[in-house]
Amino acid sequence: MQANLVLTPGHALIQLNGNFTYESHREFKQTTTNALAADDVKEIELDFSNVGYMDSAALGMLLLLNERVDGRKVVLTNCKGTVKAVLDIANFSKIFEIRS
Repeated sequence: MQANLVLTPGHALIQLNGNFTYESHREFKQTTTNALAADDVKEIELDFSNVGYMDSAALGMLLLLNERVDGRKVVLTNCKGTVKAVLDIANFSKIFEIRS
């Protein structure tokens, strides 16, 4: 998986591309760390439009990110198919805002 970071005032967009699995943990952590390092970021948006599959390790990475955001909002966008099903089964809508 590739993770591309786009910073705008108050907002960090992380575009995920490929399967979001355990093998993605280094790139995901580095990209999210860069987003969190920007002082003015109040919302982190994870765009899943180009993710076809995610495993339980990806769920764990999202939970770890949620612990690190220090009050900032994390939004999951463009979740569809298998990704949406996995997030629904894990009840992640209770933890994150999920936008279509």
